[in-house]
Amino acid sequence: MPAEPGAGRAETLRALLPALALAAMLALIVYLQPRAMSYNGMRLLLNFSLPLIFAALAQLCVIAASDIDLGLGAFIGLVNSLSALLLATRPLLGALAMLACVLAYAGMGAFIAVRRLPSIVVTLGASFVWLGLALLVLPTPGGSAPEWLAALVRLKPPLLPLPVVFAIALAAFGHWFFMRSSYGVVLRGIGGAPQAVARAGWSLLAGRAALYGLAGVFGCLAGLLLTGLNTTGDANFGAPYTLLSIAAVIVGGGEFTGGIVAPVGAVLGAFIMLLTGSLLSFMDVSTDWQLSVQGAILIVVLGTRALQRQAAA
Repeated sequence: MPAEPGAGRAETLRALLPALALAAMLALIVYLQPRAMSYNGMRLLLNFSLPLIFAALAQLCVIAASDIDLGLGAFIGLVNSLSALLLATRPLLGALAMLACVLAYAGMGAFIAVRRLPSIVVTLGASFVWLGLALLVLPTPGGSAPEWLAALVRLKPPLLPLPVVFAIALAAFGHWFFMRSSYGVVLRGIGGAPQAVARAGWSLLAGRAALYGLAGVFGCLAGLLLTGLNTTGDANFGAPYTLLSIAAVIVGGGEFTGGIVAPVGAVLGAFIMLLTGSLLSFMDVSTDWQLSVQGAILIVVLGTRALQRQAAA
């Protein structure tokens, strides 16, 4: 049966809206501060988008299973603390700590699947574990970034700043893996049609563990980049990334249920959430309003989609 024209238009709008919103935001920034579009201007403007992009992709992996991760920010703070403390002085121990973090995340996904527990409860409880471990490892801000990590975030590739290069590469990889590869379709099916996935012979336990393990990988990379950018560690550095990552995925076209995710949109959503603060600064609006505006963006997006569904019904 062919798809209904209204449904097709809704999907097209879902895909285009993040790009249009980002373009409008960049146009306003250029109007207010033309130098922002220079190479160095874009680099400074988007530098801290690197950890947020990885955090958004980590959250996307969890939302693909129709779950939600309320502990991601604390996990990123733990990785930041561990990497600042260990990687520069004891790199092997630091690498093993990163591996343990990824395995712990995969184990959390398996635990949720086996016990059939709500992810919102488990990940919220895990957030206290991650934060407690981070404070145990690094009670006060300190440590240092290894030289290779600090050098990585300072790279200046030709033509496009490093954050844009990362964004293009990650968007392309995410789109291929989740939307084009056969295993990516299976993983999205865990959130959209779990019974069909099970009937096809795939393990829901292994699939959810894989999604959470992949989220752990992206979360670790976000924490490492945060260490490179700040050149130090702090258990509380990751706190904003929980809500920002959720907002980036939803603004980018994802849904809380049904395994509906858009990797390219999540990357664009990360830019949108980050640039909100910069735009407010250029408009001489207090940064105290940043969280309020970011929350308003999320509410408007969810409200618009609800109206679209009602119109299509």
